[in-house]
Amino acid sequence: MSSAPAGAFGYEIVAEDGPTGARAGLLHTPHGVVETPVFMPVGTRATVKALSQQELADLDAQVVLGNAYHLYLRPGHELVERLGGLHDFMGWQRPILTDSGGFQVFSLRDRCRITEEGALFHSHLDGSQHLFTPERVMEIEEALGADIVMAFDECTPWPAAEDEARESMERTLRWAGRCAASHQALQSARAEAGRPPQALFGIVQGGVYPELRRRSARELAALELPGYALGGLGVGEPRQEMLASVEATLPELPPERPRYLMGVGLPQDLVDCVSRGIDMFDCVIPTRNARNSTLFTRRGKVRMRNAVHASDPSPLDPECGCPTCRHYHRAYLRHLFQTDEILGVRLATYHNLHFYLELMRRMRAAIVEGTFVGWREEFRATYQDG
Repeated sequence: MSSAPAGAFGYEIVAEDGPTGARAGLLHTPHGVVETPVFMPVGTRATVKALSQQELADLDAQVVLGNAYHLYLRPGHELVERLGGLHDFMGWQRPILTDSGGFQVFSLRDRCRITEEGALFHSHLDGSQHLFTPERVMEIEEALGADIVMAFDECTPWPAAEDEARESMERTLRWAGRCAASHQALQSARAEAGRPPQALFGIVQGGVYPELRRRSARELAALELPGYALGGLGVGEPRQEMLASVEATLPELPPERPRYLMGVGLPQDLVDCVSRGIDMFDCVIPTRNARNSTLFTRRGKVRMRNAVHASDPSPLDPECGCPTCRHYHRAYLRHLFQTDEILGVRLATYHNLHFYLELMRRMRAAIVEGTFVGWREEFRATYQDG
């Protein structure tokens, strides 16, 4: 176990499940303590789509994400810094994590050219050309001012030949070293200015090749960073290969540091990866599915546009205590989606995030109480993804 003074970074393990690798912990940051395992809503452009920051606080979201690539392009990291950093800019005084833009390099690769120096890309907004180097990304993330900043990485696509995955992984390792050096210098200046510190997390790559994953994790661990992420998963690979990659990676990472699985995933993914020792997750699935009228319940997905709900007076999920389920029935929710009313998206987004956050809270409670294995089996028996 480790602990941290107020305002500093540290990760404290408070309970572990013996039969599995599941852990419950406390992640200390300058803007508050995060209870893990945790799901982090995605607020790419300094907003979680369809919800206000007050609603996120009402949901007890502990930490949200921003994206350095998108915020660099619009409104610009210099403007955000002048307005007090992301916390003041978006009116959110709880912890924030910023992704480095590595996934955008992957998703916009038809607009991008990768070299050892960095990623040269054309903006998806106006076609203007920009160069992201590890040093430049650290400057952008420092200006944005999040509590946790991610190293700049190259997200390996799937499928990728082993040689391609190795080259990409090795470049990510070299970039991580450059990020660490730049981050250290920037944090020294930040401390002299009396600004709160930031924690740099490294990102493991290596495709779905276990030995590449293990090597990436070992070499990143040597940098002695405050936390480590698993990137390049949830990009189309079979689910069993994703789980195998997690299993190959975690033994090589220091157990006293938080472990973050980026971009994953579905409720059953969260349960199975917490079982393997993952502490932190983010994904657009709950908010994106809400906008597409797909909602999550304890018994599985519900597609609200389906005609079967047209005259159904029952709540979406009778076991759920969120306002959507307490105050509105399925027939009304379907009506909102059929008529393209904004309220439908808002109510669905609130519910889906409530479901995800409550799922994490229930997992954490089971780990602390020593009942996680039984809880997991009950979840698997009840939740049907179909």
